[in-house]
Amino acid sequence: MIGAAAVTDRLAGIGRLGVAFSGGVDSSVLLALAVRALGRDRVVAILGVSPSLAADERAAAHRVAAHIGVTVVEVVTHEGDRAAYRANGPDRCFHCKDELFTVIADEVVAAHRLDAVAYGENADDARRPDRPGARAAVEHRVLRPLADAGLDKAAVRDIARELGLPCADKPAAPCLASRIPHFAEVVPRKLRQIDQAEAALRRLGFTDLRVRHHGDIARVELPPGDLPRAVTDPLRTAIRDAVVAAGFRFVTVDLTGVQSGAFTLPLVRAGDV
Repeated sequence: MIGAAAVTDRLAGIGRLGVAFSGGVDSSVLLALAVRALGRDRVVAILGVSPSLAADERAAAHRVAAHIGVTVVEVVTHEGDRAAYRANGPDRCFHCKDELFTVIADEVVAAHRLDAVAYGENADDARRPDRPGARAAVEHRVLRPLADAGLDKAAVRDIARELGLPCADKPAAPCLASRIPHFAEVVPRKLRQIDQAEAALRRLGFTDLRVRHHGDIARVELPPGDLPRAVTDPLRTAIRDAVVAAGFRFVTVDLTGVQSGAFTLPLVRAGDV
């Protein structure tokens, strides 16, 4: 694994490393390679917990970390206390990541004698204009070994498969706040609705999805291949019932499919950021 070696070379010499960990493929590969480079007794997986973290994602992160052999240290973050985060501008991710890295610095670095903290940004993410969280990482001097090694998402997934990680083919799972249109306030009630609706749809057999929050309306995004069965009974009715039970009045299925950066990229391209 040439790419993996490039990452482990960048981690060599670090005494103790904290990895900002979500259970997604990027942070999982980084965590596994850190264990390979440093040993599991010198690596700490740090999971930020707040209303924007889906319950299913929290549980999945613990399962992946257990597979790798690292205990998860959970930290409670309070980005919802920040007015700029709640305002939900295109820079929302900056305020979220700034909160996470601040809490890690305040509560974890000294307690676990960490010499450095790293996170799982890959080279594709580093090139995207809609990733303001990267600025927070730079300001907090958080390492980004995957991106620095030139590993794009495809390369990261290849390494995950070679390492036998259970999340190797896991779809991207951005935080729940990303389902709320910019400038509509982020509040716990909306996040709970989204979490409940998405969890119900996963129980119906959908693995890659978004439930976008438009007030009374839930706009469901699914891969194009899932659309025919989603609009055909009995699943059509089951989807509607599940999403309405989460607190929405109306349910739509977006014909475009799953869209990464659906709310932020149009603003970036229009120069509104």
